[in-house]
Amino acid sequence: MPFNKKKNTGTPKRDYTKMKTPHTYAIIFAAIFLCWLLTFLVPAGKFSTHKVEYTDSNGAVKTKTVLMADTFRYSYRLDREAVKDNLTAMSGDEALMESLGVDHAELDAFLETDSSEWTQEDLDELGLTDDVLYGQYGESIYDTSQKLHKTAKVWGTEDFGGFGFLNYVFEGLVTGDRSGSAVGICALILVVGGSFGIIMKTGAIDAGIYAFIKKTKGLERLALPLLFILFSLGGATFGMAEECIPFSMIMVPFVIALGYDSIVAITVTYVASQVGNAVSWMSPFSVAVAQGIAGIPVLSGAGFRLAMWVIVTLLSAGYMMIYAEKVRKNPAHSVVYESDAYFRGRMDSVSEEEREFSLGHKLILLEMLAVLIWIIWGVTREGYYIPEIASQFFVMGFAAGVTAVIFKLNDMTVNGMASAFQSGVADLAGTAVVVGMAKGILLVLGGSDANVASTLNTILYTIGNALAGVPSFIGALFMYLFQSCFNLIVTSNSGQAALTMPIMAPTAELVGLSKQIAVLAYQFGNGFADCFWPTSCALCCGLMGGVPLNKWYRFVTPLFLMMLVLEFVFMTIAVWIGY
Repeated sequence: MPFNKKKNTGTPKRDYTKMKTPHTYAIIFAAIFLCWLLTFLVPAGKFSTHKVEYTDSNGAVKTKTVLMADTFRYSYRLDREAVKDNLTAMSGDEALMESLGVDHAELDAFLETDSSEWTQEDLDELGLTDDVLYGQYGESIYDTSQKLHKTAKVWGTEDFGGFGFLNYVFEGLVTGDRSGSAVGICALILVVGGSFGIIMKTGAIDAGIYAFIKKTKGLERLALPLLFILFSLGGATFGMAEECIPFSMIMVPFVIALGYDSIVAITVTYVASQVGNAVSWMSPFSVAVAQGIAGIPVLSGAGFRLAMWVIVTLLSAGYMMIYAEKVRKNPAHSVVYESDAYFRGRMDSVSEEEREFSLGHKLILLEMLAVLIWIIWGVTREGYYIPEIASQFFVMGFAAGVTAVIFKLNDMTVNGMASAFQSGVADLAGTAVVVGMAKGILLVLGGSDANVASTLNTILYTIGNALAGVPSFIGALFMYLFQSCFNLIVTSNSGQAALTMPIMAPTAELVGLSKQIAVLAYQFGNGFADCFWPTSCALCCGLMGGVPLNKWYRFVTPLFLMMLVLEFVFMTIAVWIGY
């Protein structure tokens, strides 16, 4: 009997080895949807907060609002009868009312009202906030029969029905302030994009790159590791992060012209800064804040961290150079070979006349250098941050445009300046939206305010309790892994420190570890994880440099795993030596 093969139906088999990475927007939406489902399962909780003083790396005394770890309680309804009984007893205690700042007459008048109608807002007007009442009477003021959830609606706004998770794009974009996520960073990205559009239109960067290549043949191999070390030092000393956005954009065409790719440009700037931040001994936004909150001397343990910085920086720079050399020898080996075609084509299409390094080009590059020095000086000496950096970069773009008009570079006109700025803004509008969308994850989980009932607070408390009973070595590693995962939700360095250190510092002591190791776990988890999670600034830098998310992960995943191993090793050494 002949063997009968199955007929070919003509339907091609799916090749699962060539599945496409989901779009960045799709990944963020999936994360937000899962977090929304989580709010149905995990009840909301809150902490009382207080202000702590600490000395920053410059010796200045600062304050930070942090949670009180032993004050966690789930969200419950008020037990109005219990509250009434307690307030009735309070009305006869003049000393207690004076200590709490409660007016006797106002309290007596309030007690005459119908207690069944009382709300926490009514009590707040008397100065009897939830924190005050809990501090005085504990959970007796609550109806503890049912834990409450804080779950967003499907759709809604703050003005109509409350926050809905399908409104996460708008709410994420307008959340925060001008000095932070998401409003400030979105504005920074758009201003940088517009200014960079003007600078690229002048042709000064292209001309400068060709002039550099002609005069420095072979030095590019030395330039990259030196730049990596420089940006790592910036991350370690003054917490360089968002400041890398303009540098990343400038470096992309420069690095591609040297024979490398946009991933190398992002790595030598932002990734390097986060490597430095992860093992910093003095960053004012991470280690200084975390140590201050933990109650240990700021900048203590610097020797161990300095040794880590040297080792981790050199190994990371080596990883970058291995990849960079592979690309230089054969550009087709680049994981972003297709997406970098624009810059390669731009370089190839520039005429000899356009490659001429004229006086106007030199002036524009000098203006750029002057502004970059101004930015570094402002950040390190004057405390400049997002609003100032955005304004400084606008000055850079405007000065470049005016110079181009005067010297008639690339036929630049005033209208041409405006059009170039508009095009630059349009190119980065999608990146700015990512920042707002990523902020939506935090909003869905209830926000980052420890004093407001949220699912996030409950998760934080639960993890802290779970770690309290494990062996010291395991506890150290799990604190590090927890901080890494927590960074997916809270991307702010100081914000993560304020939320986690009041819990992690005493937890470390409960399992036989020092508070210094708790700070180290925070640093590791908060630092390099920013180069991996799709909600971080790394993603913004990558998108601004034209690096697709799937290509980014092909490059950064081995580096991330290497960092995991290194950080596990350093955590082990720290526990072993009693750091």
